[in-house]
Amino acid sequence: MTDRYAVIGNPVSHSQSPFIHNEFAKANGEDIRYEKLFAEVGRFEEVVRAFIAQGGKGLNVTLPFKGNACRMSTELTDRARAAEAVNTLTFTEDGRILGDNTDGVGIVRDIVDNLDVPIVGKQVLILGAGGAVRGVLGPILAEKPASVTIANRTLIKAESLAHHFADHGSVSAVGYEDLRGKHFDLVINATSTSLNNDLPPIPPGIFTARTLAYDMVYSKGLTPFLKRAQAENAGMLADGLGMLVEQAAESYRIWRGRQPETRKVTNMLREVLA
Repeated sequence: MTDRYAVIGNPVSHSQSPFIHNEFAKANGEDIRYEKLFAEVGRFEEVVRAFIAQGGKGLNVTLPFKGNACRMSTELTDRARAAEAVNTLTFTEDGRILGDNTDGVGIVRDIVDNLDVPIVGKQVLILGAGGAVRGVLGPILAEKPASVTIANRTLIKAESLAHHFADHGSVSAVGYEDLRGKHFDLVINATSTSLNNDLPPIPPGIFTARTLAYDMVYSKGLTPFLKRAQAENAGMLADGLGMLVEQAAESYRIWRGRQPETRKVTNMLREVLA
């Protein structure tokens, strides 16, 4: 039988995950079926149980269900436990549900391997303090940056995250106004502002000619955050398309035991968006 996988979310119609995973399978000569699953809020576990009963092998989990997936897992990896969120579920023959989070691996591989920008020793700024940040902070700190600063409108949320990950490396929390007069080597926009054609309230001057400005959102053209970075002469601009493909590749490796080649798939998606 063909092994079945899917992405589950609400909404989920926009997801590129089926295209990505089917391209991985094609390149590896493997026969899989990967689809989209929509779940009503409050019915996540019901939909997942039905998928397992139909022979499903694994699920990618997107908004708003990463917390649900974490709670439903019978076993968690260290990175999923630190993130308190799961985006990859694996269903075993003996009934276990294994929860993992590949978002942090995805962004690190995109920055370090694809963009050839080392994180070690760098001054890193992360904008936002929501679930997206919690999912990537551990793997970023594992790269041994000189420091990570979390900036958020609600300072207490940033402080809570900084405290949660204090044992992982040098991490601090500030409000946006506290960024005035400071600049960074890597600035990651982990807020949802770009989805609303908006910007986080960053003061001018945080970008330099050596800064990589990275938006976790991807779009057809430059996001508002990347336009701002470009206007302030940031040295390099990147959106989250590479992260999307790399986190999917890590899920594929978990399920299939093979690390797929990602560059071709990222380029194909970029052409679709152009």
